Amino acid sequence: MDATVSVKTEPDNAVVTRDEWHDARLKLLELEKEETHLRDKVRAARQALPWVKVDKDYTFDTPSGKRNLADLFDGRSQLLVYHFMFGPGWKEGCVGCSFMADHFDGTLPHLSNHDVTLVAISRGTLAEIENYKKRMGWHFPWLSSNGSDFNFDYHVSFTEDDMKGDKITYNFREIPPSEGYEELPGLSAFYKNENGDVFHTYSTYARGSEETIGTLMLLDRAPLGRNEAQTMNFVKRHDEYEQKPDTTASSCCH
Repeated sequence: MDATVSVKTEPDNAVVTRDEWHDARLKLLELEKEETHLRDKVRAARQALPWVKVDKDYTFDTPSGKRNLADLFDGRSQLLVYHFMFGPGWKEGCVGCSFMADHFDGTLPHLSNHDVTLVAISRGTLAEIENYKKRMGWHFPWLSSNGSDFNFDYHVSFTEDDMKGDKITYNFREIPPSEGYEELPGLSAFYKNENGDVFHTYSTYARGSEETIGTLMLLDRAPLGRNEAQTMNFVKRHDEYEQKPDTTASSCCH
């Protein structure tokens, strides 16, 4: 991914009076309200999706030993799985997935206390995952599906034969392998009932989980927006930016 930033040197927005700005802002507000109402409609349709019972037994490597899918709920009824692009033999995780994962730790107390468990799952070995996780300073649960069909069944990992074929299935459509990688990102949701039955309720891929990335949502409200030449081409791993954030500064936002 090209991590260079394409910066606008001079925005071309009109400069108007406060009253003119207010009128323009009211027009935008109507659009924002439409977006909110549409988002509510999409959310309701998402939660009304039918479910599929998961009958296949998946095993994952975790720091506390082997666990199956039902174990990952950790006493809760809902499970969110982020399919993190980190394949066997990789030294670093995908830049975009790492950007996403930077937002996880702060959500954990809130999700956990709302009956939702969040984990990341990758095909890299647990040792590889733990090394990168330590480098990034993350604390969220990150498990290995190495040796399991999990990633393949949820269409985020692809075999060598898949990549040599005419097409792979990703984001609910068939694409040429040249448009993808052997590992791709996604987010899946599961529910476990009182009998211990597990159901697959939802999956989204590509830009489908973009709204969960708080940094992007904030940038969308900044004067220059995302200011990107390609999708997220400005993003680097957080320890690769030339100017590190000042972690010693005191702020009411901390």
